[in-house]
Amino acid sequence: MATIVVMPQLGNSVESCIIVEWMIAEGDTVAVDQTLASIETDKSTMEVPSTAAGTVLKLLWEEGDEVPVKDPLIIVGEPGEDISGLVPGADAAPAEAAPAEQASAPEQAAAPAFATERATGAVSPRARALAASRGVDASAISEGSGPHGRVIERDVAAAIAAGPVLTSAARAAGVSATEGTGIGGRVSVADAGRTPEAAPATAVAAPAGADYPGASTSAPLKGVRKVVAKRMMESLTSTAQLTLNTTANAAGILALRKKVKNADEALGLNKITLNDLVCFAVSRTLPKYPVFNAHLEDGVLTQFEQVHLGFACDTPRGLLVPVIRSAQALGLKAFSDEAKRLAGGAIDGTIAPDFLSGGTFTVSNIGSFGIETFTPVINLPQTAILGVGAITPRPAVAADGTIGVEQRLNLSLTIDHQVIDGADGARFLRDLVAAIENIDVTVLA
Repeated sequence: MATIVVMPQLGNSVESCIIVEWMIAEGDTVAVDQTLASIETDKSTMEVPSTAAGTVLKLLWEEGDEVPVKDPLIIVGEPGEDISGLVPGADAAPAEAAPAEQASAPEQAAAPAFATERATGAVSPRARALAASRGVDASAISEGSGPHGRVIERDVAAAIAAGPVLTSAARAAGVSATEGTGIGGRVSVADAGRTPEAAPATAVAAPAGADYPGASTSAPLKGVRKVVAKRMMESLTSTAQLTLNTTANAAGILALRKKVKNADEALGLNKITLNDLVCFAVSRTLPKYPVFNAHLEDGVLTQFEQVHLGFACDTPRGLLVPVIRSAQALGLKAFSDEAKRLAGGAIDGTIAPDFLSGGTFTVSNIGSFGIETFTPVINLPQTAILGVGAITPRPAVAADGTIGVEQRLNLSLTIDHQVIDGADGARFLRDLVAAIENIDVTVLA
């Protein structure tokens, strides 16, 4: 009997996945646990294993489609098997069908609840991207040629070939001109009521070789970039963010980094980085300031005993924030090892989604790019974030009055002024600076 394989729930925070590439085709024979497709969540790339064995009778989605978790993905069964009752939408009888005709298909009546027809008007990501780049309203396409009436890329291409492209303002105004004078021939509001004969008889010639506005590409935000855009806007519009800047004498942290780098490899300390040391100091400072290790949601402040420390990670797919769980309980080596494991998984796309959520405080370090200070944006629903800048030389006056040079580590702390006062932010930075400047003691403690 045919079996439906569904999109698995890959992490508690994952709601849907984009099919990057099918690894099988209709007619192929698959085994249990065989990879069916490569998929992308808003946080990572993974593979979907088959939960059934047999012949692939139907692929229910195309590459590029966004599939909700637990929705049917493929149908597996015996070659030639009737799957009309399992294909979503196939059991919807036409309104004019005779009762006898409807009664002749009992297997359709027995179809699972999820086999009911999806609402038409769904648009695939590829179709949406093409429509956005050409100014086409994909939702205006009455019926698509994809599965279950879904509007797919070829439907948008046909709409573009069939008629003029309207700007959003022209669509809203109901303009029906057959030719446009806008960019790329788009019909704009100014073209309302205009006919080809009404066009100016002559036009000012553009300079030779001029192409205004020039070549361009358009595509909707998706994946990690879409998530980051949404969260950053929500953060800035829903919080009262205030950034405090200071510096710490980097002599101690640079000295310790040099020692561990040159230590016996058998100790496993050689790969500890400056960022590991700074984040370690943060994990030891946060327990003294519970309001910094907290979430603010719907007017409710939740303070955490354990420090689940997120750190911003630059990956090929965009900004990700892996979370070191219970960071305050880890020794320096274990802390560094966990940071390397999570960063590696984030970069190559194999990190489990659950390790990309649940952080209680975040550190963002872009000092390696030479940035001295910046304004980090709070990672909601957290109440604060630390920005780490470059180590830069600064003039310093010694006790005997002579002027020398100190290496100073730049720190930028952004707080949510709704729950954290500026004086509290200053106290936190003061204690963090002390933990960094005395990092050897911090590690021993």
